[in-house]
Amino acid sequence: MKLLLLCNKSPYPAFEGGPMAMNSIVTGLLEAGHKVKILAVNSKKFNVRPEDIPEMYRQKTGIELIDVDLKVRPLKAFANLFTSKSYHVERFISKEFNNRLIEVLKADLYDVVQLETLYMAPYIDTIRKYSKASIVLRAHNVEHLIWERVAKGTRFFLKRAYINHLAKTLRRYELTAIDQVDGIAAITRKDAAYFRKYCATPTIDIPYGVYPEDFHPNYEVAEKPQFYHIGSMNWMPNEEGIRWFINECLEAVVAKVPDFVFHLAGRNMPAWLQHLKNPHIDVIGEVADAKEFVANHDVAIVPLLSGSGIRIKIIESMALGKTVITTQVGAEGILFDEDIHLIIAENKAKMAEAIRRIHENPAIATEIGKAARKLVEEVYDNRKITGRLLLFYEQIKPASKITFV
Repeated sequence: MKLLLLCNKSPYPAFEGGPMAMNSIVTGLLEAGHKVKILAVNSKKFNVRPEDIPEMYRQKTGIELIDVDLKVRPLKAFANLFTSKSYHVERFISKEFNNRLIEVLKADLYDVVQLETLYMAPYIDTIRKYSKASIVLRAHNVEHLIWERVAKGTRFFLKRAYINHLAKTLRRYELTAIDQVDGIAAITRKDAAYFRKYCATPTIDIPYGVYPEDFHPNYEVAEKPQFYHIGSMNWMPNEEGIRWFINECLEAVVAKVPDFVFHLAGRNMPAWLQHLKNPHIDVIGEVADAKEFVANHDVAIVPLLSGSGIRIKIIESMALGKTVITTQVGAEGILFDEDIHLIIAENKAKMAEAIRRIHENPAIATEIGKAARKLVEEVYDNRKITGRLLLFYEQIKPASKITFV
């Protein structure tokens, strides 16, 4: 089968959630023997030099990076208040990207064109005009729900009003786009159920997958467990969640665990965190090896209040045999039993109590870590997930039109 993936950022390097989710699909499809071509947006915010991509990866995927200016421009953002268009989506419309897409579609016949995130949906008309391929939307999130949740948590009324406008226009666009594709591959069951509610487009849930053998769990937990968070801080829900934990939960946690220290790793640490002077917060920033960082710590805290989709760093922590303390929002999309595979802590009291329990009895973290690893092996193995996606491709397009290699 020949597949063309249109990506809102390069799948390589897979250093943060979106690229990691895309790269897992790319890897799975290639491993299954199919041909993959990647056309990706390259922006200043997530900039990749082609020469930094390994030659083998370039050969296998034919990856091309198209420069697109995604910079938020105040005047255009303000003018958007008086239109019904989604400013989030409009930024991804590029003449250069569209022209190269046309050339790629004319040069080869594809069985499936997969849109990695909603932000590639503006190119649906071009795909329909120049290709007979099935179009699949790989929905990493229900995008407008993220912004609706952010708006609810925004106190300044003018900012809240603007974010509500962004969420409203994005919702309108998203619910229109899902009717224009041939299939939707949502990343969670909850997201898939949401899309089914609003459209008749065939929909499946295809979560983020890992290769369990690449993760070497260590179930030993230190006598004084090391609590950590790792995640890119230029994703608004991550920063929002960490701010909530520090401002709302930390005092209650320290009251129960006086020597508590929270180790924060990840790209793009905001200035307010870098300059934070608090003995209970250790701001590390970007780390060279995320797996090594997780392996050297014991318990993940993922205090998310908004967002949609699946938390890739939670799956990877579980694959490494780590206990995860998170919120209901953070656990969305993960098939878990509470206090068996992970711990849910919805407010500061529950967060403080969960941390106290593990601090006083590290054996709890060992048992949860073992169960978490088993869950990953049974549900989140990338080979199983890719197999389900390939069957979905067959279901949305007559088998006679699919070319197997």
